[in-house]
Amino acid sequence: MSRKIIQTNQAPAPVGPYNQAIAAAGEMIFVAGQIPLDPSTGAIVGDRDVARQTEQAIANLTAILEAAGATLADVVKTSVFLKDMNDFAAMNAVYAKHFGDETAPARACVEVARLPKDVLVEIECIAVV
Repeated sequence: MSRKIIQTNQAPAPVGPYNQAIAAAGEMIFVAGQIPLDPSTGAIVGDRDVARQTEQAIANLTAILEAAGATLADVVKTSVFLKDMNDFAAMNAVYAKHFGDETAPARACVEVARLPKDVLVEIECIAVV
């Protein structure tokens, strides 16, 4: 199986022993969980606003996918991690703007006890090109 590391400065750099994404077998792209970090400043976007944080997390996913030659339309699976499931409706409204049609990917959404940097949302995805 071929394996290629995907990196872009248009999304936050990894803060641990992982890559932004891995392309495998020339067709599948596995994108690491993205939190609402502004790649140019390294600052959290949206303070306590889950909608704004979701927008930034999806912008980061988009930049990484583009670096791999893909788009959000190529995403087949997402996992959304929320600090508080009460934020689901606000997150889902933003998510639907980007993924909400008949070709939307499969998705899991779970509440977690804590996310990196105490953000409200993290999103990871798998795309096929």
